[in-house]
Amino acid sequence: MTELERHSYDVLVIGAGGAGLRAAIAAHESGARTAVVCKSLLGKAHTVMAEGGIAAAMGNVWQDDNWKVHFRDTMRGGKMLNNWRMAQLHAQEAPARVWELEEWGALFDRTKDGLISQRDFGGHRYARLAHVGDRTGLEMIRTLQQRVVALGIDVYMECTITRLLTDGTGEEAHGARRGNIAGAFGYWRETGRFIAFEAPSVVLATGGIGKSFKVTSNSWEYSGDGHALAARAGATLLNMEFIQFHPTGMVWPPSVRGILVTESVRGDGGILKNKDGKRFMFDYIPDFFKADTADNEAEADRWYEDKKNNRRPPELLPRDEVARAINAEVKAGRGSPAGGAYLDIASRRSPEYIRKRLPSMYHQFKELADVDITKEPMEVGPTCHYIMGGVEVEPDTAAATVPGLYAAGEVAGGMHGSNRLGGNSLSDLIVFGKRAGDAAAEYAKSHTARIADDQLDVAAKEAVAPFEREGGENPYALHQELQNTMNTLVGIIRDADEMSAALEKLQELKARAKNLSVEGNRQFNPGWHLAIDLRNMLLCSEMVAKAALERKESRGGHTRNDYPKTDPEWGTKNIILSEKDGVVALVHKPLPVMPDDLKELFEEPK
Repeated sequence: MTELERHSYDVLVIGAGGAGLRAAIAAHESGARTAVVCKSLLGKAHTVMAEGGIAAAMGNVWQDDNWKVHFRDTMRGGKMLNNWRMAQLHAQEAPARVWELEEWGALFDRTKDGLISQRDFGGHRYARLAHVGDRTGLEMIRTLQQRVVALGIDVYMECTITRLLTDGTGEEAHGARRGNIAGAFGYWRETGRFIAFEAPSVVLATGGIGKSFKVTSNSWEYSGDGHALAARAGATLLNMEFIQFHPTGMVWPPSVRGILVTESVRGDGGILKNKDGKRFMFDYIPDFFKADTADNEAEADRWYEDKKNNRRPPELLPRDEVARAINAEVKAGRGSPAGGAYLDIASRRSPEYIRKRLPSMYHQFKELADVDITKEPMEVGPTCHYIMGGVEVEPDTAAATVPGLYAAGEVAGGMHGSNRLGGNSLSDLIVFGKRAGDAAAEYAKSHTARIADDQLDVAAKEAVAPFEREGGENPYALHQELQNTMNTLVGIIRDADEMSAALEKLQELKARAKNLSVEGNRQFNPGWHLAIDLRNMLLCSEMVAKAALERKESRGGHTRNDYPKTDPEWGTKNIILSEKDGVVALVHKPLPVMPDDLKELFEEPK
C-alpha cells in the first residue's frame, strides 16, 4: 500500500482561477465540505492575466444592450458552433455575477453617474466589458480569493493532481477500473510526498493547454491537466481543434515573445498598421461583419469620437479575423521587423489617457521592451491564447459524462463555439463556476466516495517512474520538440500534409515519453514536474491535431489552407474525442438544435 496523506471532502475543486474559486464558494454555500487544490500559490492563477474586462450586458453605457444582443454576439463570434444553451445562460446570468463581485468588494471603474464602467471590445455590438483599468482579472481573483479565505474553505497550494480516482465500478482502463468519481491523487510540489483526496464530486477548473505551443500568452500552469485528467477518467472532449491565437502578443524582445497585449488597447482607440504605415484592417472585413463594421477610416474615427452609430472600427473585429489579417500581412512581406504588426495608440490618445486607462500595458512595454507606448507604437503578433474545445459538459450543471465530474472555465468546451469573444472568458468563469459548484454540492448529498485502493498504487508507480530510469529522454528537450511541432505544423494556418506530419511526430514523442528520466530526488524537482506535465500535453496535442485534420473547413480559430471556406455541413456537428489505453478516438455528434424563439434573433429585419 502506497504511503500518502489522505483527506476527505464532499467537493474537491482542482484549480484556483476564477472558475475554481467561484465553484468552491458556491459549493461551500450549498453546505458541502469543500477544498481547492492548485499547482501554484493562491492568487497566482492565470486569470490574473485577463486584462480587458468582464463581458456582461448591464446596459450601463448603452441602454439598448441586453442579454439577447450579447447572446447573438457570442453565437456569431463562435460562428454558430456554440452550445446555444450555454451561450444563453452565460448572457442571461453574467450581469448578476458581476454585481455579486461588486457586493464582495471588487473595485470597478465607474461611469460619470457612478455605475460600473463598460468598455468596447472586439465582436461586441455595445460597450459591455466591466473593467478595472487593464487589470480586471487581478481584481476578480483578489475578490474571490478574499471571499474563499473569509469563508474558511481549505486550500492546498503548490499541489499537483496527476490522476482522478474512481470507485472501480466501470470498465477496465490504465491498470484500474473506471466508474463514478471518488476523488483525486497528487503530490506536494515542494516535498514530492503523495496526497489523496476522497470526494464524490470533483470540479475541474484547470484552464487551457497553451504550454504545448512555443509562442503563447499562457502561464506555466497551462499544460492541459484538466483535459487529460478528464479523458483518462473516461470523459469525452469536444472540438479540440479550435485554438484561439490572440492577435496581439508581444513579439519583441524574443525573451518576452507571446506575452499578451490586451485588446483594451484597440478598444480604447488603438489601430493596426503594417510596415508601410497602412491601416490594413479595412482590407480584411469579412462579409459576415460588413453591416456592423466601418469600411473607411473617416467613419471608423467618427465611431471612436462619438460612438453614436453602430458601425465599429475593423480593429474590433473578432480575434480570429484580426489574427488572420496580421498573419496575412506578415506573409505578404508587410510585417514589422520582428515579424508582427504595429499597434498604435500614441497617435490616437493623450499620454495621460493612456497611462490612466492602460497602466499595465504602459509599464509592461516600458520595463520589458523599453518602449514608451505614449510616444511610439508597439510591435505585436498572434500568440496561442485560448482553447475553445474542452470537456463535454451538460450546460445547466457543467456535468461531464463521468458521474461526479464537473468542468468550468477554459477546460470546458461548448460555450464559445469556434472562437471566443474577448471578455466572455471572465464572465464564463463566474457563471459556470457557480453552476458547477452548485451541481457538485447537490450530487455529493446523495453520493459517497469509495476509492479503489489499487488505483493509488498505480498512480504512485506512474508518478515516480521517471526516477527509475537512467539515461532516458530529457523532459526539457522533449518539451521543446513538442512546442516546435505544434507551433509549426498545427498553428494558425493548417493543412493536411503538415497535420499528418504532426501526428506522426506526436506518436514518436509519445513513445519517447515512456522513457523519460529525471535526476535527483522528489523534493521540488522541476524536471520531474515537467515529465508529469508532458503526458498531459502530449495527449491534448494529439487530440488537437487529430480533430483539426478531421475538420475539413475553416471556422473561427481553425483555419485550413486546403479548405479555406466555411462548410455549412460542418456547422451542424461537433467532433467528440475520447481516450482509452493511450488511443485517441473521435466521432461526429450533431450540434444541439436552437429553439425557434432564439433563432429569430438572427433573422434579418424585413
